[in-house]
Amino acid sequence: MRSLTSLATACLLAAGLASPLAAAQCGNNAGGFNAWKAAFAQEARAAGVGQRGLDALAQAQYASGTIAADRNQKSFKYSLDKFMQIRGADTIVAQGRKRKARDAGFYQSLEARYGVPAGVVIAIHGMETGFGGFMGDSSVVSAITTLTYDCRRSDFFAPHAIGALKLVDAGAISGSTKGAKHGELGHTQFLPGNALRYGVDGNGDGRVDFYNQADALASTANFLRQKGWQPGVGFQEGQANFNVIKQWNAAGVYQKAIAIMGARIDG
Repeated sequence: MRSLTSLATACLLAAGLASPLAAAQCGNNAGGFNAWKAAFAQEARAAGVGQRGLDALAQAQYASGTIAADRNQKSFKYSLDKFMQIRGADTIVAQGRKRKARDAGFYQSLEARYGVPAGVVIAIHGMETGFGGFMGDSSVVSAITTLTYDCRRSDFFAPHAIGALKLVDAGAISGSTKGAKHGELGHTQFLPGNALRYGVDGNGDGRVDFYNQADALASTANFLRQKGWQPGVGFQEGQANFNVIKQWNAAGVYQKAIAIMGARIDG
């Protein structure tokens, strides 16, 4: 199997050599999805997506549940206290402290390599999937291609759709792999383009599997480090590393909750 890094590099080179193509036409309902997939397949092929990825694209279904979720995001509207109550912050902190103590060597190795404290990685893990308790029930490929087809944020999701198809090519996911409503996957809910770019092998088995806890947490730490995390520098609001936490999620209450819970877990 080709590594995710080598695959990503090859695909970038292929994209640079490709001839310009007309962009697939976005839409606001299921009616044009199949025509869009046919046009997007040409873009995907030009970007270096192989046959397995193209087959997964052809089999993707319009995800009406994803569109409904995208239209009804509530996190941006909650106060911090309300958000932390709803997300079970106290439970995440209590369980997070136990997990840190139980697997101290693993978390110490992550911090030694990436400079990210255990509390931050653990808080993200708890917030995203309840420590792997629920990693989603939506098709990753269908969800992310639906969002790319949808006219609201096509440009934002397009690289993640390409990323998902490349992950299929690499064998990291399949066309039937389940994730969250917006196509996020694994223990810490990576968007597919980020998974392709920042995924690392955390357990030393020679592959990157975001449904393996060690791989997912190492990849999360790598994401933060690559986004500018400064080892030994604070991560609360107003401190340098808080700006890196912002790269993980766009909701201000989410960012603050990670910082607060991370400090409590490490405290």
